[in-house]
Amino acid sequence: MTARPRVAIAGLQHETNTFAPFGASYDDFVRADGWPEMTVGEDMLKVFPPLAIPIGGFINAAREKYDFVPLVWAAAEPCSYVTDDAFDRISTVICDGIARAGALDAVYLDLHGAMVVESHEDGEGELLRRVRAVTGPDLPVIVSLDMHTNITVGMVEHSDALAIYRTYPHIDMIETGQRAYELLEQRIAHGKPFHKALRKVPFLIPLYTQCTDFEPCKGLYGGLPALAGHGVANVEIGIGFPPADIAECGPAIVAYGTDPGAVDAAADSVLARTMDAEMAFTGPLFSPDDAASYGKAHGRPGDPIVIADTQDNPGAGGTSDTTGLLRAMVDSGLRDAALGLLWDPPTADKAHQAGVGAEIDLVLGGRYGYDAEPFPARVKVEALSDGTFTCHGAILGGVTVSLGKMARLRILDDRSDVQVAVCSVRYQCLDQQLLREVGIEPKDHAVIALKSTVHFRADFDPIAKETIVAEAPGANFCRGEKVVYKNLRPGVRLGPGGPAN
Repeated sequence: MTARPRVAIAGLQHETNTFAPFGASYDDFVRADGWPEMTVGEDMLKVFPPLAIPIGGFINAAREKYDFVPLVWAAAEPCSYVTDDAFDRISTVICDGIARAGALDAVYLDLHGAMVVESHEDGEGELLRRVRAVTGPDLPVIVSLDMHTNITVGMVEHSDALAIYRTYPHIDMIETGQRAYELLEQRIAHGKPFHKALRKVPFLIPLYTQCTDFEPCKGLYGGLPALAGHGVANVEIGIGFPPADIAECGPAIVAYGTDPGAVDAAADSVLARTMDAEMAFTGPLFSPDDAASYGKAHGRPGDPIVIADTQDNPGAGGTSDTTGLLRAMVDSGLRDAALGLLWDPPTADKAHQAGVGAEIDLVLGGRYGYDAEPFPARVKVEALSDGTFTCHGAILGGVTVSLGKMARLRILDDRSDVQVAVCSVRYQCLDQQLLREVGIEPKDHAVIALKSTVHFRADFDPIAKETIVAEAPGANFCRGEKVVYKNLRPGVRLGPGGPAN
């Protein structure tokens, strides 16, 4: 080993909903949206340390000790399959960079864990296989992953250790990068690969019940730190990303360490606790009409009801343009209500052409079906933005987003008073600043409807009287039994206590 370890670092992030209507091309990874644009080489050491994401946490934890060989970091918004072209081009940059780097002491990769490529069900496993073909079997390869990873045999086989987020909303991304550094330090000190244990959970867990603010995830994840020690380096839970029709979809537990018996026992104990909690991974779902009625009855300006439009969450591959909940909000006569973010570039363009104060006829959203028709409305353009601004919430704090043209539209309907925040770049509504940018102050409304599943809770729950979940149309389904899995391995239950695949 060199005096200061030389560590290659890279990242490739995509969460793939194979049931979504469109996929991710190379250009989707190049441009900025809610995350930075594709960043190459030394620029990574400037862009990421200030950001609350794993690679930033890793760099900050290791910079006094390691010399970095930065390669590339790229991400695209969740959607359907990543094209072979995008995957191959970015993977080549990573692998060629490692090959050209000279003597290396380790590789760190900031990945997601639920990427599906046109030709590879297990995107991360395939990337790691290619990396191993360059590094050989002995060089330490440490990976950080999103909590929603579908951990695969290939991912475990081709890496030395996985560090996984332990919070949802994901407010521990920095800590996960730091934990990846600590695992690398232990791996280097050990001088040989850890013993590994992988345990699969035989049921899918819907995203809306994966929140770690509540049981059972609160206790399951909260108990992980105590398992480290006495021959166990790390134990992690990948809670799974259910809308991925792949063989290894679903939750899993991984453990690493120097004592095989202790590592296996730790993995077995977490598996047992997860199995015991199966039926606790459920929660109430409101129809769009019931959600709107509940908000009308209980929400007040200054004490809002927050409604999660979970099935149209773009952070899980939803189109962010379905109108089922919006229609229910208008039809129910909601007042002092707002919905965001509706992804509708043509509507944003028309609003900008018309200007603030104009009243125009539009057809909002509904371009991808999902049993939600486009919503025709006469609207007043209340505010406009170029969509580039900095967020301040627990997840996006300090991140500058680029959402294209944005507009705040007031639906002109005698029955109701509903405003809609429209954007031109599809992005999950998980930070209050995403609404404030067009003049919607969330706490001043009676009802706020958000196209998100759980992430919004970090910034919106503190101002909410109550948060409820609506089962309106969208690609991020809540019930596995409502879709057809063709590739999922046999015997996996499609939800807690549900039918087996």
